[in-house]
Amino acid sequence: MKALLQRVTHACVSIDGKINGEIDKGLMVLVAVEHEDTEAKAKRLAERVAGYRMFSDENGKMNLNVGQIGGDILVVSQFTLAADTNSGMRPSFLQSAKPELGKHLYEYFCAQLRLKGFQVPTGVFAADMQVSLTNDGPVTFALQV
Repeated sequence: MKALLQRVTHACVSIDGKINGEIDKGLMVLVAVEHEDTEAKAKRLAERVAGYRMFSDENGKMNLNVGQIGGDILVVSQFTLAADTNSGMRPSFLQSAKPELGKHLYEYFCAQLRLKGFQVPTGVFAADMQVSLTNDGPVTFALQV
């Protein structure tokens, strides 16, 4: 599984012009599921996202995680993160999970974050969504398990 974490001051995801999920300070997380992914990988990725230290402490060092700053996590499925872009002029999606597995592990990932006490607003799996955010820093990290 792959996740793109963006430290934000605000983020929202809309579907058909209606806001489906929205946060202020926290993380905007785009998640991709690959065909060999498992619940164990989804759980590990959720642990890493929740614990990843990308917020500044009182000395300006990235020593705090999203929970420590009282932030929220907005999660949006993004199968294009699983694309193979190593050659050619068109991405290959052979590594992407089939929709059934992708949806299951995306929902499982979100559930694992909720078990850690986060609200976790989301997009809708496989929907055509519009994502808006204000990247703070900008600070963006890619995680993979």
